[in-house]
Amino acid sequence: MKTENENKKNAPDERADSRRGFLKLGLLTGGAALAVTGVTQLLGETADSSGEKVKVLTPEGNLVEVDSAQVKKASCCDESQKNVREGVPGKKFVMVIDLARCANERACVKGCQEMHNVLPPIEYLKVKRMQDIELATPYWFPQLCYQCDNPPCTKVCPVDATFKRSDGIVAIDNERCIGCKFCMAACPYSARTFNFGRPQQVEYSEAHAGEENKCHTGNSGSVGTVSKCDFCPGAGAEGKLPSCVKKCPNGVIFYGDENEDTVTNGEEVFQLTALLTERAGYRQFETLGTKPRVYYLPPDKRNFPFKERAEKINTEE
Repeated sequence: MKTENENKKNAPDERADSRRGFLKLGLLTGGAALAVTGVTQLLGETADSSGEKVKVLTPEGNLVEVDSAQVKKASCCDESQKNVREGVPGKKFVMVIDLARCANERACVKGCQEMHNVLPPIEYLKVKRMQDIELATPYWFPQLCYQCDNPPCTKVCPVDATFKRSDGIVAIDNERCIGCKFCMAACPYSARTFNFGRPQQVEYSEAHAGEENKCHTGNSGSVGTVSKCDFCPGAGAEGKLPSCVKKCPNGVIFYGDENEDTVTNGEEVFQLTALLTERAGYRQFETLGTKPRVYYLPPDKRNFPFKERAEKINTEE
């Protein structure tokens, strides 16, 4: 079996390697132009030179270098303000979580809370203690909304407030949500949370409502509605990593585009299909037929010895 480093080096072909390299650059810097329509159009624009060069991918799959002033950049906030039902064109977002790397640092949880303007004990991303059998060593298990391709939550909503987007994301329109909680009951992963209107949460949400890091599909500050992890589609549209991926110090969470067959944690880039094949990737509760868009790599050859956390972890009431 190939090692992860060997897998990263062995690209299927030159074009695919270039595209994965571009994705890594875009995710790490956010400077890539997802709005680019062609190199000739880029070079034909009369823009002031910034002196900074960035790499962009042409529709033909060629990687070229242009001045950053010639690149039209998308705004994260602009993306979050678009019709919540529209998926990012051409994308099929996916995540892979390497359980062997997780030490429950909880930086991913805090990063998610900051991105979505929610306070503890609300957690869209939970890290759970797991133990497969009595004699086995426990391990940490990050769990979030799996953005299922066959989501039971969307089928029970009486007002069509939750739905599946073309980019794979299961989103919530808080303007339509009536707070019936049917979707919460239908979700087998307990991924959704209800905003009961705690005074401190309402105050915090209102104070941070205009911040530029609100790159999510719904309004998590809407009292009496349901919210959850949404894969941060505004960041994805801009070629950036979701906050949980960026904040993790151990590179546990990989994020990417299934259409590109590529995932990255910001430092490493893997071919999605090869990674899942080599590492025996799986999805939680596969037999339910929900078809999650989050895959797990088993916790074998762990990077860290298992340690219980000393402080009490808040759980939502």
